Amino acid sequence: MGFFDFFSKEKKKETLDKGLEKSKQGFLSKITHLIAGRDTIDDDFLDDLEDIFLSSDVGVETTVKILDRIKERVKHDKYVGSSELNELLCDEIVDMLTAHDNHDEELKDFELPKTHKPHVIMVVGVNGVGKTTTIGKLAHNYKSSGYKVMLGAADTFRAAAIEQLDVWGQRAGVPVIKQKIGADPAAVAYDTLSSAVANDVDVVIIDTAGRLHNKIGLMNELTKIKNVMQKVVPDAPHDVLLVLDGSTGQNAFEQARQFVAATSVNQLAITKLDGTAKGGVVIGISDQFKIPVKYIGLGEGITDLQVFHKKEFVKALLGK
Repeated sequence: MGFFDFFSKEKKKETLDKGLEKSKQGFLSKITHLIAGRDTIDDDFLDDLEDIFLSSDVGVETTVKILDRIKERVKHDKYVGSSELNELLCDEIVDMLTAHDNHDEELKDFELPKTHKPHVIMVVGVNGVGKTTTIGKLAHNYKSSGYKVMLGAADTFRAAAIEQLDVWGQRAGVPVIKQKIGADPAAVAYDTLSSAVANDVDVVIIDTAGRLHNKIGLMNELTKIKNVMQKVVPDAPHDVLLVLDGSTGQNAFEQARQFVAATSVNQLAITKLDGTAKGGVVIGISDQFKIPVKYIGLGEGITDLQVFHKKEFVKALLGK
């Protein structure tokens, strides 16, 4: 590892630690207090641990799984030291995320596969979760990695969405393909991919409308966008990225449920983790929906979007 690689890694760790500070204060401090001086895992300990997980929005189903796994690990030996208990918690949470953390470990952060070009990412999520901001940050990171990037403003339902994406495109220094408000979103996606192919673009990111009031309408619109894109790039989109606001807790679970039912989501981005003590939502959503968390948002800055790495996340959350 070169000097600049080391510096970059340390900077990312610092951003992760800072971004999860509120979650650590709420989650880690309670667990530290619970574990301190304890050498026995009994029913009272498990009840208190359950309360901590639930208050951090890990979710009921995932909390039960974690507790069951801990019970299984210690049923033959109930006496463990504080450090072993903390290690046990880390191991079980990381293992729970492992099965769903299936992005290509051979690739560096923000490195594209070489099997196709352009790489097409369709981004979905309700308004207000940081969807357009996440797209802008993705564009910046991919461009910084040396790729040619293009954005498509297919959220034509709101004029503000088109304007906001245009602003982020300017900040990231990448072109935005757009039409007027009310235009056919599929037509915008088609134009974007056509332009991307003609201009030898490496990665295309398509914004879509964030409406959930009519799930059938949403499903039909997203399906139409995908079908039209495939006329230009037959296997597009390569990724369907669902953006969720981590600070909304259980509401994020419901949004995930509806979008997963509406389209073939294969990646998650969980934003605004720097502003909430409910970082446990990352664990619960990844476990319940069997979809890997690919990105986490840790601030407003254009560089405050990180590729999610389960071990680093759990270490930062539990102070290990």
